[in-house]
Amino acid sequence: MARDYTIKRIPKNAKSQIDYASELNEKQFAAVTAPPGPSLVIAGAGSGKTRTLTYRVAYLLDNGIPAASILLLTFTNKAAREMLDRVEELVPYDTSELWGGTFHSVGNRILRRHAPEIGWERNFSIMDREDQKEILNAVIAESDIDTKSMRFPKPEVLGDIFSLAKNTGCEIEDILLSRYPYFHHLAEPVASLEKGYEKKKQSTNSMDFDDLLEKTLRLFENHPTIRESYQRQFEWILVDEYQDTNALQAELINTLAQPQNNVMVVGDDAQSIYSWRGADFRNILDFPEEYEGATKYVIETNYRSVPEILTLANAAIAPNTQQFKKDLAASRPDRDMLPALAPLQDPNTQAAFVAQRILELRDEGIELNEIAVLYRAHFHAMEIQMELTNRGIPFVITSGLRFFEQAHIKDAAAFMKFVCNRRDEVAFKRFVKMLPGIGAKSADNLWNEWLRSDEAHVEAIHSFSEIMLGFKVPSKAKSTWKQLAYTLDELINLEGKPKPPAEMMPSILGGVYEDYMRSKFTNFDNRRQDLLQLEKYAEAFDDIEEFLSQLSLLAGQDAVGATQAEPDSESVCLSSVHQAKGLEWRAVFVVWLAEGRFPSNRVIDEDDEENSGLEEERRLFYVAVTRAKDELYLTYPLIWHGAFDGETLQRPSQFIDDIPTDLVEEWNIGPAAW
Repeated sequence: MARDYTIKRIPKNAKSQIDYASELNEKQFAAVTAPPGPSLVIAGAGSGKTRTLTYRVAYLLDNGIPAASILLLTFTNKAAREMLDRVEELVPYDTSELWGGTFHSVGNRILRRHAPEIGWERNFSIMDREDQKEILNAVIAESDIDTKSMRFPKPEVLGDIFSLAKNTGCEIEDILLSRYPYFHHLAEPVASLEKGYEKKKQSTNSMDFDDLLEKTLRLFENHPTIRESYQRQFEWILVDEYQDTNALQAELINTLAQPQNNVMVVGDDAQSIYSWRGADFRNILDFPEEYEGATKYVIETNYRSVPEILTLANAAIAPNTQQFKKDLAASRPDRDMLPALAPLQDPNTQAAFVAQRILELRDEGIELNEIAVLYRAHFHAMEIQMELTNRGIPFVITSGLRFFEQAHIKDAAAFMKFVCNRRDEVAFKRFVKMLPGIGAKSADNLWNEWLRSDEAHVEAIHSFSEIMLGFKVPSKAKSTWKQLAYTLDELINLEGKPKPPAEMMPSILGGVYEDYMRSKFTNFDNRRQDLLQLEKYAEAFDDIEEFLSQLSLLAGQDAVGATQAEPDSESVCLSSVHQAKGLEWRAVFVVWLAEGRFPSNRVIDEDDEENSGLEEERRLFYVAVTRAKDELYLTYPLIWHGAFDGETLQRPSQFIDDIPTDLVEEWNIGPAAW
């Protein structure tokens, strides 16, 4: 019979000297100082969730927990960096061994150590969305499915189907039935393509973002010794934004938490708004059942908004039946100004009101970058964009591609990916198709020639040009092909290994790619500046694999919060509510609060006994109103002029009907004065 024996920790001489009781409010303090075991922290909007997590890490370190025994999981790398930076400011300990980052970055880190155990090599490439599209095109072309004779999902759609199936734990057929019913009759060929896609990823030593979680779980399932080593290492697990986790992420947490179950999850069920991406807010609702004996802490003191806004927010979320009941209380004094409810004649009048009021707020001392206009769908902002433009009011729209998703950034990365992983078919084809006269068929032929060469299979390569200059290329591409081969030579050192990424950038930009950019993009100068900025970013990395991993993770990261550019200091922010989560402004306009718009008609028409879709829409509205610190304006047009259905009368959103009339001040907006 085995004997239990516990190693006692050596007490630390240095302490942080943090007075936790005075630094935190009563409920934050209770969560931060929670005893071992599972803990659920319900942190309401603006209640200091990040502060609670940060001080929890500090508290663990202060109590002798080694940094290497702590795993902090977040949804953005930025959130992890901010928390860890704050911890370093709070405590006198070395935190470099603490694992902190997104689920995907942690999965990537584990798989870089153990990929061979599941049939991949450690230098696997991480595919972004466009890489995935290319590899799926190849899988479709190699299949016996005649996609031209029927309405078949495009590679982008297939990628979403496969992703949803993995993240939700559902079968392909079930995903098609619930999300893509018009493709349900194609369940069998779609499922066969998924199998082909898995084989193709393995043969090209590539993974997509979902693999970083799914393959990690497969590793743990098939290799108990490896699983147990990480379970022993991560004695304390903390999870941010737990309401946004999907089935894969919850399973990863549950696996790593065994057997100690020292897991603390922090989140707000009232802000769970991403089911369309596979998030399952039942993870947070069911946590007390999943972890028997879990202690629940509810943090309700809001430091962001004035009491009038919080009272409205509490009333707005109250009708939801699936929630942990909470009552946000303001730490700020009354403002003596109720949120405004403004019915407007039509969308143009709504836009005129928003624009005029924005100018008045600026005159009253609220800077433009402290004002936001939030909406359910992007097209709701069309008239407002036009009106702001006409009035000369600067604004930023939080949509579009982020820096690392842009085509020219990914083009440059393709050169690096191939030099690092010479089985990366997607990267190879991406840059060879930049050359004149080389299309998909020529790229396939060139790839096959490369695979037949000895250079494709040796560990170190000393010259790409020696082998590539013997390839048969179209006559239009002969001169640029030679230039490409010599460019690849410049990306490796004398030992035949890839150079550091910053050293690669001048060769990439000065080779065939600069001419390609000139002919391809109208804003060549701007894109060239972006690549120079990428070179500056690359200077922080000596290891090419680490750089490429970060690049791929940043490009594909689910940006639950901020967007592609920091707003100008004199710009109003126009944002969908989904993208506004986690942000705040002094004054917020929530527009198009009309039935069928917010909530959407799709949700209203759903046949759902639990009203889960409608409850998520209500949570989305709750997120919108809790972004406001000082002033809140709720607007909707009374009439909408449709392109096909003429003039339509609009009813106010049922979410407005849920709010007692004494919690808002209705504004009667008169016609323009002449």
